[in-house]
Amino acid sequence: MAGKALIIVDVQPTFCEGGELGVDGGNAVAERIAAYVTAHRGAYAVITTTQDWHIEPGAHWSEHPDFVDTWPVHGKAGTPNAELHPAIRALNIAHHFKKGQYSAAYSGFEGIEDNTNLIQSREEVVAAQQAGHTLANMLQAADITQVDVVGIAESHCVKETALDARKLGYQVAVFEDLTVPVSEELGVTARKDMTAAGITLRHS
Repeated sequence: MAGKALIIVDVQPTFCEGGELGVDGGNAVAERIAAYVTAHRGAYAVITTTQDWHIEPGAHWSEHPDFVDTWPVHGKAGTPNAELHPAIRALNIAHHFKKGQYSAAYSGFEGIEDNTNLIQSREEVVAAQQAGHTLANMLQAADITQVDVVGIAESHCVKETALDARKLGYQVAVFEDLTVPVSEELGVTARKDMTAAGITLRHS
């Protein structure tokens, strides 16, 4: 259906079991998302992924993380665990937005389209943003009106991406069976925040 986009947020080994910031259920979510895309690809005008792609994210990385604002090293640009999860990579999706090169960047809307992994320096990242290689611009160019959001983690990057989509005026849905929170407690809070913002929570 024209006008509808699917954003697959941060489905990377770094956030799945065995990764630096592994979330319980991450690998299973990756497989479910892959199955959903395979079955419903024709329903979307645009499908895109986002990835944490940290180069020097400042205080976001910490040797003594509080797991609220600071975290262990994760999503390190160029490492195998920062690549897309194999189940997602196999889908051959065309658009990939990398975020957090030099900041925390919880929302996919802070990322830039970089399918080549050649954008490295702070200046190159800023230039790509200024040139309009952003998720917001891509959705606008595709005449998108509805956005579905899935991925990892519901309590953080999925929530922030969905909230930003809502702020931009899109009808937004998050599929609860295609995401997983860092903890159930944080998941409850995230779902309250999203519902309050007018985001629909449903199953795929």
